Amino acid sequence: MESIGPLARSKSKQALLLWLDGVREACCLHRVIIYLLRSKQLAVRTGQCFLLNGFIFLGSIFVLKSVIIPALELILPGHCPQTNSQESCSFSSILEFYRFLRVGLVQLFYVFWFYPLYIFSLILSNIWYNDIAKHGFFSLENYGAHDTKLSDQKESQTSQSTVHREKSTDLEGVMISIAEQLYSILLLTFFFVEVYVTGFIPYIGKALNVMLLSWLYAYYCFEYKWNLSGVSLDKRLDFFESNWAFFAGFGNPCVLAIFLFSPLVSSGVMAILFPLFVLTATGSEADKIVALPRRKWRGAGLGRVPIFFIADYLS
Repeated sequence: MESIGPLARSKSKQALLLWLDGVREACCLHRVIIYLLRSKQLAVRTGQCFLLNGFIFLGSIFVLKSVIIPALELILPGHCPQTNSQESCSFSSILEFYRFLRVGLVQLFYVFWFYPLYIFSLILSNIWYNDIAKHGFFSLENYGAHDTKLSDQKESQTSQSTVHREKSTDLEGVMISIAEQLYSILLLTFFFVEVYVTGFIPYIGKALNVMLLSWLYAYYCFEYKWNLSGVSLDKRLDFFESNWAFFAGFGNPCVLAIFLFSPLVSSGVMAILFPLFVLTATGSEADKIVALPRRKWRGAGLGRVPIFFIADYLS
């Protein structure tokens, strides 16, 4: 029993250090500047993402809150003008109609502008995220920044291109790749539902929601790199669940915007920040970072946490 205390403290310290490593890796935004300078296509795609989600989407929200709604409140007032008389307002029915009309106009603005713009930006941004990850990945590959495999074996660029060519031409490999992608989508969909449901749990629901969202966004960020590296789904899940503390730390900065702003604003802010975290994940040597504490603790890891157990079971 006496050995449980020191062991627990050792595990807690290891988890904390890995969590800090994850946070530090997520905040290495200086890598983004380097990648943008290396690749013109990457700079264009990132600029388009900022223009759509930052200038147009968030700009529309700013115009609505700062210009349109105050103007409607001025044109269609909802309160009686302040007077010294104690008599009831004689325009109450008209003011009620003005209030109803003002709310209706704002809702029409949401229905015919914000919601279509949100869906459009969501679809287009996901296409651009894939391009951003691809250009960032090949920028690293061309400059030889690091090995992009999770395994310890180092392969040359020639062998990597050969593997990609064989995978693209082999029908069985293509079918397996498609099956893995479909299963991955289904897995993450169930996990997203799980994240949503945990938010309703009393007392601990908020903390669980933050933790699961951090893992979800961290997985999303690294999935682009793993897809381009040809890492199988089983290896991704094993690596992710075995290094849960690191990925929790990496995902924490990603989800800050969700809790700092309203849902609509946070979606726009996340759409701007997400490609930056994708690029930091692309340049991260996560396998080497998580291996350092294991050497210090003589190979003793934290153990695998079945993060995707429920989603995997349902899938």
